[in-house]
Amino acid sequence: MTGAGKGKGKGGRGKGGKSTTSSAKAGLQFPVGRIGRYLKQGKYATRMGAGAPVYLAAVLEYLCAEILELAGNAARDNKKSRIVPRHLTLAIKNDEELNKLLGGVTIASGGVLPNIHAVLLPKKSASSSSKSKGLSASQDY
Repeated sequence: MTGAGKGKGKGGRGKGGKSTTSSAKAGLQFPVGRIGRYLKQGKYATRMGAGAPVYLAAVLEYLCAEILELAGNAARDNKKSRIVPRHLTLAIKNDEELNKLLGGVTIASGGVLPNIHAVLLPKKSASSSSKSKGLSASQDY
């Protein structure tokens, strides 16, 4: 049986063979080729290994997936279907490791974490006991 181009090692790609991207080979969504091109153009080193852009793309994809998952949870907690910068801020600031990584980053329209200092909160036990006496603390001589 002599099939033309059906066996292994027939040479060339054949007709209509689609090329496989390096991102697809690595099983990633982030563009490995583009990251490799940026690494070369950035002159970070005179030589670069073939695995460097794959590794960097995998790390960046993981970080994005982690942030988007936490931001999606924050959006769902606020009963929203869209992730806005506020949800990104809440996700990053509430996660210990992401807060350490992105501590010096300012997100536009992100706001701040809701926080009221304990000193500013009204005292519950002291005010209720003074009202029961009929005297306030400022009128004691």
